[in-house]
Amino acid sequence: MQRIYPYRIPLAGLLVAALIATVASQQAPLLARLWYGVQQHWHADERREVSIWLPDYHVDIEAKPLPGHTDLSALTYDPSRGTLASLTNKSSHFIELSLDGEILRQIPMQGFDDPEAIEYIRPGVFVVAEEGRQRLVQIHVDDTTRVIDANDPRNQTRLSLELAAFDNRGFEGLAYDSRHKRLYVAKEKDPVQIYEVDGFADPEPGAPVSITIRSNVLRDRGLFVDDLSSLYFSASTNHLLALSDESRLVIELDSEGKPLSTLPLDAGRQGLTKSVPQAEGLAMDDQGTLYIVSEPNLFYRFRRK
Repeated sequence: MQRIYPYRIPLAGLLVAALIATVASQQAPLLARLWYGVQQHWHADERREVSIWLPDYHVDIEAKPLPGHTDLSALTYDPSRGTLASLTNKSSHFIELSLDGEILRQIPMQGFDDPEAIEYIRPGVFVVAEEGRQRLVQIHVDDTTRVIDANDPRNQTRLSLELAAFDNRGFEGLAYDSRHKRLYVAKEKDPVQIYEVDGFADPEPGAPVSITIRSNVLRDRGLFVDDLSSLYFSASTNHLLALSDESRLVIELDSEGKPLSTLPLDAGRQGLTKSVPQAEGLAMDDQGTLYIVSEPNLFYRFRRK
């Protein structure tokens, strides 16, 4: 005679419930993106006038190869030169690009540990985020620079954050609000986070150094992406753009950190014939043109129609 053990039924129910919860948590970002897409369509007319409005952007340079590089990891716009700056993290180099994606110069970087992000601060001054040491380093670059050495006395302004475990899910993006002198630092994942750092990037001359670091839990929980790879701050709107490689998506966040518009990077969207394979860097110039670099070595430009 077969015996039935009553404890097996609730145990099986718990296992099924756990499985459903796990699948739901894994699919939550996708479901949130789908629902947000519906809301974005509903509110398009009212939001377009007060935002960057990413759905209006379409690619006009797609997947242009950048010769000689396979690990471009960042992008920023330099308004003082009218060019773009990027970097590579394996064989570290500072790369200056034209707005058409032509390489203008390459400068070796020495003494850096896995640099993953770069951001323009003022003419000749950038901030680099090192993923390995989890620190921010100011660097100086001018027409005479031949090597960027982390041990150069001019590059000694540094800040160790140590806010994330050393698991290669560290800092992947930077953005700068020059009006408030606020640096935004993106943590890649587990969980995705955006830190706000005041007092480091461009301190007042002669003033005592006072650095504060903040986070916005509600904003970060509302980011329906699997990772973060780059950031951009728009001074004209006070909005933040966040780039996700794994989700193939750019999100526009309003001044309160709420999603406002999105730019999908999948084939068949925004004029793309192929999906952007591994988007790592994001920048926008003073005309509102959007630029993306993707590993292994691809350059994209999007213009607003």
